[in-house]
Amino acid sequence: MGFKDAKAQVLSCLESGNILHEARGDIDIKNLLSTGQISIEDVTNILKRARGNQYECSSHHVINTIDVHIIKTNHQGKHWYIKWYFVEPNSVFISVHN
Repeated sequence: MGFKDAKAQVLSCLESGNILHEARGDIDIKNLLSTGQISIEDVTNILKRARGNQYECSSHHVINTIDVHIIKTNHQGKHWYIKWYFVEPNSVFISVHN
């Protein structure tokens, strides 16, 4: 799956509410979406503006058959790091922070 497909699928999941969050340490710092410090609408807007040169894909650190998608972008004067993977029908967010 490339950038365009990953972006379209994550935006669809955000729109439909099909989102989960991976359990992790420092969740209050590393996943602002999970803690409600940033809204789904804000994350959607950040991702909509992301471009292919701001995208990376790598294997999950535990399950290497799962592709992890990463966006590193600037939005409204802040650098954003958004990291997720898909487990149908959901997007599972690992990190959403600046």
